[in-house]
Amino acid sequence: MKSKAVFFVQIFCIVIFSVIFAHAIYAHHPYPVKMSTTSKTMLCLGDSYTIGESVDEKDRFPNQTAKLLEKQGIYFSAPHIIAKTGWTTDELKHAIAEAKVTGTFDAVTLLIGVNNQYRSYDHAQYRREFKELLDIAIKYAGGNADHVFVVSIPDYGVTPFGHNDAKGRSADAIGKEIDEYNAIAREITTKDKAHYTDITPFSKKAATDPSLIANDNLHPSGRMYAGWAHLLEKEMLKVYATH
Repeated sequence: MKSKAVFFVQIFCIVIFSVIFAHAIYAHHPYPVKMSTTSKTMLCLGDSYTIGESVDEKDRFPNQTAKLLEKQGIYFSAPHIIAKTGWTTDELKHAIAEAKVTGTFDAVTLLIGVNNQYRSYDHAQYRREFKELLDIAIKYAGGNADHVFVVSIPDYGVTPFGHNDAKGRSADAIGKEIDEYNAIAREITTKDKAHYTDITPFSKKAATDPSLIANDNLHPSGRMYAGWAHLLEKEMLKVYATH
């Protein structure tokens, strides 16, 4: 009888601990999340900022975002990336066509435009081609714009590379031009009801924090990308977590 009583006491303690543990988990989440062991898929379209020039693969912002979501019980397989350093909107469009990717994805990210700005492409071209790329992203998201996440262009004017711009533009001038491109992207993204994550203010922190810049004195470090990932995660939780 004594061993039986001990057994029931142990069971009671396990139940109480489970309730306390579950409450602690809930308290640390802003809202309940969909717990799933099935991996979702992510397609990421862009340029050097998406491929993670000068950082390890694990430090790319899509990969870091996937890791953050995993901690929330939302699992993504390794992001499928179509991106290359130096690409403009027209070059990304051509590369997507060449890649011949089939099927759809649970999430699609799009970050493009810095090389349009750097090469002084006109706004009309960026507006037209960004819209075309956003349409492609929505198509790859199965026609669901709510599963498309546009990320703003960072301000490289605050980096050592930006301070020594080959075209003689000041850091302020570069920042102003990037703001103009971002305004176009935000307008189109909002109109098409996709998500827009503004990482540009965070990118400006590199002006006083060199640890946010990679060794090439231009591209973001893994620490910078971590900041972007937190911002993107917050936006993605609006879709993939339950309220």
